[in-house]
Formats: sequence, C-alpha cells, structure tokens
Amino acid sequence: MAEPRHVRLAVLLSGSGRTLENLLEWIAAGRLAATVEIVVSSRAEVRGVQIAERAGVAVRVLPPGGQEFAVWSEEVFAACRQAGAELVVMAGFLHLVRIPRDFVGRVINIHPSLLPAFGGQGFHGMHVHRAVLDRGCTVSGCTVHLVDDEYDHGRVVLQKTVPVLPDDSPESLAARVFAAECETLPEAIGRLRRSSFS
Repeated sequence: MAEPRHVRLAVLLSGSGRTLENLLEWIAAGRLAATVEIVVSSRAEVRGVQIAERAGVAVRVLPPGGQEFAVWSEEVFAACRQAGAELVVMAGFLHLVRIPRDFVGRVINIHPSLLPAFGGQGFHGMHVHRAVLDRGCTVSGCTVHLVDDEYDHGRVVLQKTVPVLPDDSPESLAARVFAAECETLPEAIGRLRRSSFS
C-alpha cells in the first residue's frame, strides 16, 4: 500500500508556538502526513520562532506595522507561495489577513471556542475563556474553520466539545480546550489532505 502523500504546510503564528510544537510532534510520530515548509511569524522575539528554528524549519518574520494591510497580506502569502505551501495553518496568529485568490479554501484557523460563539475581533486566548465562564456556559470547545477576510468566520471544518466544570477558572478551562485543540487540528488537516490534496 502506497504511503499517503504529505501535504505541505505553512504555519502562521504570533506567540508561544504551542500549536506548531504539537503539529511537529504529530508529524514526527507518523500520525500526520504533512511537512511544515515555513513558519511566518508576526513577531521576532517569540518562542514559536525558536521552536521552528530548532526543528530546522524556514522562518520569515513579517510584522504588520508600517505598511498597507493589503501589501503586508501579500507579503505573508508570497512567503507561503515561495515555500510551496499547499495549506496555510493559522496557529495563534493574531491578525486579520486578506486571502489571495490562489489560497481561497486553503487557509485554516484553530479557535478556542465553538464558533460562531465567542468569536470575532478581541476574542482570543484568555478573553475567550473568561467570556465563556461569565456567560455561564456548561460546554465549550474548539473550532477549525476555513479563513476568509473576517475574524473567526468561514466554513467550519471540525469542532470538538469539552465540558465546563463548576469550579473552572479561565486557566483550567483553557488547558482543557487546548488539549482538545491538540487532537482537533491534526485531525482536520488529515481530513483536508484526504479530500483536497491527495
């Protein structure tokens, strides 16, 4: 039986790189048929850049300030294009981008809530989990979705739910949701690889 074809990924990040680290672990363990061709970071001095460099992954640092939004977006996707990326994964990337025509349907994001709930500008990280607790929700989770030109918008690829416990803090809920993200994002990439890139 032939080996599954590996999908070539670009990973966009802005911070700690925990999601990148998880993807690299899945790939190294043979659980995800993919390669990370490039990491594009909006910030230079972040752990995500260090993780990529240690793994031997090419890195481009492209801060969004100082130029027009459309020009910066094109720089981001030009880097992905030059690296031969087939699928772009937003992994803690805290910026809106304009999706060029050749990447429509090929950019995904992982978000720490069950979209459309608790999504949109300003809903990231602990802001999401505090809002879930403040609303009194009994369930939360994560969403992998196709990215378009709006925050946390676009067709849902996969969602996983987690319980919200009576004694949860934002930190304890965040840990449970992130554990779900660590399974959901690779699974979503696998589904997309089989349906779109095989």
